[in-house]
Amino acid sequence: MSKLRARLLGVLVSLTGLLGATGAQPAAADPLPDSLWFDASASAAFTVQNGRFTDGLGREVVLRGYNVSGETKLEENGGLPFASVADAKKSAAALRTLGGGNSVRFLLSWAHAEPVRGQVDTAYLAAATAQMRAFLDAGIRVFPDFHQDLYSRYLFNSGSWYTGDGAPKWAVDAGDYPAESCGICLFWGQNITQNGAVTQASHDFWHNAYGVQDAFLATAQATMAYIQQNLSADEFNGVVGFDPYNEPHAGTYDSGETSRTWEQNILWPFYKKFRARMDAAGWQTKPAFVEPNLFWNANIDLQKQEGGLLDAGTLGPRYVFNTHFYDQKAISGVLMWGKAADGQYATDFGKVRDRATAAGTAAVVSEFGHPLAGSVSDKAPTVVKAMYQALDSRLPGSTWWSDPTGSGPVLSGSQWQWDIYNGRHHELENGNPDKVLTSGDAWNDEDLSAVSLNDSGTAVLRQDARLLDRLYPSATAGATVAFTYEDRSRDGSTTLTWNPVPSSLPNVSQLVGSGQYGLLVWRSNGSTAPTEVHLPASFPAASTTVVSDLGTTSGLPAYTRTTPVGYAAEPGGTGSRRLLLTAADSGTVHYALVTNGATAPSASLLSAARAELSSWAATKVD
Repeated sequence: MSKLRARLLGVLVSLTGLLGATGAQPAAADPLPDSLWFDASASAAFTVQNGRFTDGLGREVVLRGYNVSGETKLEENGGLPFASVADAKKSAAALRTLGGGNSVRFLLSWAHAEPVRGQVDTAYLAAATAQMRAFLDAGIRVFPDFHQDLYSRYLFNSGSWYTGDGAPKWAVDAGDYPAESCGICLFWGQNITQNGAVTQASHDFWHNAYGVQDAFLATAQATMAYIQQNLSADEFNGVVGFDPYNEPHAGTYDSGETSRTWEQNILWPFYKKFRARMDAAGWQTKPAFVEPNLFWNANIDLQKQEGGLLDAGTLGPRYVFNTHFYDQKAISGVLMWGKAADGQYATDFGKVRDRATAAGTAAVVSEFGHPLAGSVSDKAPTVVKAMYQALDSRLPGSTWWSDPTGSGPVLSGSQWQWDIYNGRHHELENGNPDKVLTSGDAWNDEDLSAVSLNDSGTAVLRQDARLLDRLYPSATAGATVAFTYEDRSRDGSTTLTWNPVPSSLPNVSQLVGSGQYGLLVWRSNGSTAPTEVHLPASFPAASTTVVSDLGTTSGLPAYTRTTPVGYAAEPGGTGSRRLLLTAADSGTVHYALVTNGATAPSASLLSAARAELSSWAATKVD
């Protein structure tokens, strides 16, 4: 047991006592540093409207960020993402400035929230809430996640090859589970379907054997009530929802049951119960980020199971379609020999868009990524680029310019993961002092963190900054029609250009040159608040060019309410920046090309590029 955990276990209160407390929220916090006139109203609400995330101004919102973090799966810091609030603040600032994120999926541990049955550890909740606040104070939206993998670490003995996380020891002790064994398992995920202890414990949870599901729901309600009562109203506005359960799977199906009927009769009723707990805890206006059976969109046919909450009806604004995607073919090392290419995941992520649209709600891909160490790590630069490309648009780069309206909504997503302790852990696997894990993520041989600390304690990226710190429309005043971003990220020494400007636009092509560029097309809705586009660090104001029907500039001016194209800091005081595009009309199609290509382009080149884009937009966009 870590020293921190020992300190955290000092205070235990009864669950019923905590649920009965009515404590008032702390006083409202001061506005975030670098806030502008519209930011407070924008952050006052977050909901789903017309199948899109929207803010308090009715602007379409895109959440982009990371999972914080797999450290929660470990015992070294007592089931918390960080050893201290100071580390959480360091991580949040780096995530904003290096990783370009505006949101995080914030992992929580049931085992540490309820170490004794019926008793919630308020010291753990206090520490987790304080670390969550570090991200909210940096202007980063948060959605917590009660995380589990392989149900619980307590199913595994000290000599096991693998471990789990999630359920507390008392929940495992309640069942009579066989000794865990996965047989010949090359990947930890095979335990989900092959390890008898894991499958039986999971089955028991979904069927509420020994009352374990009831206990989980009660602890979830207590946790949400604590967060609501111990954040200020402004801080709580930044908490956009809750992910009830990570990667749900039946464990074993009952006789005659299928993956689809399990979702209909077992999983969806659980989500409705969780939704009721959210309402009781003061989260009535925040959506539940619900996940289908984790194998519903597997890209290996033998793993795929029918699902996707097909029988849940219209989810509406109280639920978000929340899913994960990993390229298991690429991870296998044998089912995909080459690297990912342009449009590799257009179909997979298009399926996510279509499923959310059919369900009448917004979508988020709350986990995606690829190993950064091991035999298949050479694929990571192309695999992750292709995943971000598929989040931006459902089209390959090769067809985007010819059919921009087929681009679809820009998807929200959280890369797995953001762990500043990567490569510097000290985790006793399953409590075994002879198996001290220090490398990678220190969990089942995984190594996916986009960040680590160098020897001086400074956060540094482990992946190409051009790939991670991306241009994206964080808030669109209207309806997004199309978006693309060519990041020019590298695979070794090779620059990956999957969406070159077509030769039919020679002046635009000359303006972009070998630089990065993004192009946003949107239809205005009459809002006086601007459209916001995150500006990566590679787009300094002085050398960023914008060509738009709203105005053309080489070198961005500071934003004012009368400046149609300008830049400003993003709220939170981290130094990250945003492009602000103001169009107060309604129903008009606007476009903005943003590039760091040509240095000091001539007025004639800018004018010619604008003429080309205007003609292109008039031809290609209704």
